[in-house]
Amino acid sequence: MKKHSQLGVFKSKGRLNKEPTSKYRSPFQRDRDRIIHSASFRRLKHKTQVFVNTEGDHFRTRITHSIEVAQIARSIAKYLNLNEDLTETLSLAHDLGHTPFGHAGEDALDECMESYGGFDHNLQTLRIIMFLENKYFKFKGLNLSIETLEGLLKHNGPVEDTDLVNKLIGLKIFKRKINFKTYPSLEAQISAISDDIAYNNHDIQDGINANLFKLEELMEIDFFKSIYLKYKKKINIKNYKIATYQIIRDSIDLMIRDLLANTQKNLKNLKIKSIKDIANSDQLIVCFSDKIENSEKEIRLFLRNKMYDNKLVLRKNQRGKIIIKKLFNAIKLNPRKFLTKDQLTKDKFRAISDFISGMTDRYAINLYNNVK
Repeated sequence: MKKHSQLGVFKSKGRLNKEPTSKYRSPFQRDRDRIIHSASFRRLKHKTQVFVNTEGDHFRTRITHSIEVAQIARSIAKYLNLNEDLTETLSLAHDLGHTPFGHAGEDALDECMESYGGFDHNLQTLRIIMFLENKYFKFKGLNLSIETLEGLLKHNGPVEDTDLVNKLIGLKIFKRKINFKTYPSLEAQISAISDDIAYNNHDIQDGINANLFKLEELMEIDFFKSIYLKYKKKINIKNYKIATYQIIRDSIDLMIRDLLANTQKNLKNLKIKSIKDIANSDQLIVCFSDKIENSEKEIRLFLRNKMYDNKLVLRKNQRGKIIIKKLFNAIKLNPRKFLTKDQLTKDKFRAISDFISGMTDRYAINLYNNVK
């Protein structure tokens, strides 16, 4: 196994607001601990992944998803001898900016904010950790390391739209410490692809548990066909659930193995020798082989047809959208009833957006029932 410690981010460039370093925790351990102790992270417990949070205790929420992403990402980082703490921090924080009611809620809030700068859940994560989580006398936000901010900012690769970043966060605040046009660290790339691995596999598991499709229907996906056939003779009514777990485990394992092999091949072929080489590359280095990349597309299409576009799921999503829009309009009419004078001084509409996006599903539903 080839080690890549020289490619990992082990030394921090510091924080936007200077702080003394800790004697017993690295900057990235402190970042992770600040995320875990934040109110926004706790609220993920009651935010929708696919199924609205009030529907049942066994479906994934944003918090279980984030923990699963962190576990996958940390394993990959450990194998490649990269910074596990930074990888874990980025994975735990990546969904902090999500609205209630999943992507439907995000779409609704973006529509409400269309004339006021829009809404983007990735940038909302940055707003939360930089402005909205207030626990310190000396600064606003959590004052996370430059590396963590950069990794979250470049969750999807180099930042194409700096205008949006400027509108929602402000470019000056970064004090020229981040180059928006370069590729992110390997740790950030691992966190982003671990997100894909987690939600594709776990949405399949949740879809089966919700009876939206059967385990046998995975035969429609080439990638799952060989895994399913391996266990076909063993599967019966009694062990159906265990078989589901086993097939999902095998799937995750296959994806990770492919990812590790392909990433090591990329590092070699692209002659990546330093952190600078990673930033200056013109492509993602942590990625699947073409074969598995195509399988991922096939899985996403399957989930779209069988799950995300399911009438029941769409109906719930539509209700979520109605709730978000109703709340936005109600708060807009009387903002002082819901927000402090201090929150409303800078930008009234952004303050309303921050407030709504921070809500849990049940809080949004209860508030909607009270303002109807």
